[in-house]
Amino acid sequence: MRLNENYQLLERELAADDPWRLDGNPFERERHTQMLRLSISQGVIRNGLEVGCAAGAFTEKLAPHCHRLTVIDVAPRAIGRASARTKRWSHIAWIVSDVQQFSTAERFDLIVVTEVLYYLRDVAEMRTAIDKQVSMLAPNGHLIFGSARDANCRRWGHAAGAETVIAMLNETLVEVERVQCQGVSDNEDCLIACFRRPFRSSIQSNRPFKSNSMTRGTKRLA
Repeated sequence: MRLNENYQLLERELAADDPWRLDGNPFERERHTQMLRLSISQGVIRNGLEVGCAAGAFTEKLAPHCHRLTVIDVAPRAIGRASARTKRWSHIAWIVSDVQQFSTAERFDLIVVTEVLYYLRDVAEMRTAIDKQVSMLAPNGHLIFGSARDANCRRWGHAAGAETVIAMLNETLVEVERVQCQGVSDNEDCLIACFRRPFRSSIQSNRPFKSNSMTRGTKRLA
């Protein structure tokens, strides 16, 4: 699927009252619960970045825990809906930008990028986007990544999904925890992973991860 086709699809979906059932679906509520738990596991967030806000369902949950929050999305309609939903907060900066183009000298102690990277054209573009996110992450900062699994993403016509991106992130970051969320349909199956950027500039590639990375296990929701 080409990028302009993805953009047009997003614009059509965002015209609905609850696109992707982010508010009404138990699977999506559990996904956001786990994303928030991992995001605030280190306490108050001084400077956060959310990549891809959709209609603002997760932004609304994350914003109260941040001193500053920058939100980017490629779709102006998404920014409009999310900013209207969170207008009671004044510490959120809104930017219409593609994940591949956005760059800043700021360093974030939290970056959240979920259900975004599989929209890119191929694995090479995913890697470029990942490198940009990592470069904006402060030392000891955390990155929360979430996505449908490889198999589902490929079935939907995308290049890759969670397992591929998690493997790439593990080349430069330390994986802290991994959670699987699963609903009642085959499409409701995603992995969420929390990564930490070590203080030193790089870590050994393909370093084995030895911890209870699946502490929350598989959650099947009715």
